[in-house]
Amino acid sequence: MSSRYAPSVPKHEPAQLRLAVDRASPVPLYFQLARQLETAIEDGALTPGSLLGNEIELAARLGLSRPTVRQAIRLLVDKGLLVRRRGVGTQVVHTGVARPLELSSLYDDLAAAGLHPTTRVLHNTRGPAPAEVAAALGLPESCQVTVVHRLRLSRGEPMAYLCNYLPCDLFDLPSAELETSGLYSLMRRHGVTLHSAQQSVGARAGSPQECDLLGEPAGAALLTMRRVSYDDRGRPVEYGAHVYRASRYTFEFRLLVRG
Repeated sequence: MSSRYAPSVPKHEPAQLRLAVDRASPVPLYFQLARQLETAIEDGALTPGSLLGNEIELAARLGLSRPTVRQAIRLLVDKGLLVRRRGVGTQVVHTGVARPLELSSLYDDLAAAGLHPTTRVLHNTRGPAPAEVAAALGLPESCQVTVVHRLRLSRGEPMAYLCNYLPCDLFDLPSAELETSGLYSLMRRHGVTLHSAQQSVGARAGSPQECDLLGEPAGAALLTMRRVSYDDRGRPVEYGAHVYRASRYTFEFRLLVRG
């Protein structure tokens, strides 16, 4: 008879981590839990490879609903701090690299570089949220959202085509203000405190409309960026889908090596 041995993996129980939520706080419970787990990872209380209890176990120990725990874990999975492995469970990611994210707009970046940004507002109205946008913003499908399409130029030359979606109850977005300021500056001006974001960068061939707007040949390769921004209460407040001219724009990342 043969037996199989698996290497032991540290498993941290919620009680050992002293997790607790404040039900009287206006901060959503899932965001409180996510922040505590994130702090435990940053401080080394949860080391790379550590296993968390499953969602049912965590929910029972903390007196939370399973969807609340699932949402907290999903937030940290999206940030790259946790990973779900089939047959293993939720595990702290083995990584030595942290990727800081600065919540700045292209308008502000161009202005800081002295490149004289201008904006052409192509579309600014309310409409039903596409399924992907509704899911990202935590809204019911087809819920009305503010839809803004802009062309960003530098010294009169097109640089990026920006599509943004915001919850309708956030604040009004006059086109005149969008033409003279970055979106994030406007959000801060209207009392929205931005806290964090989930962002992905890629590339693809541009559509005929995109290439025409950006002054690129048909089918030219364009850089893409999708971002979901969150306020200081953990609420998704903006979904952005942007395309940039690869011949004029690059993304730069600063990677910090730990240990």
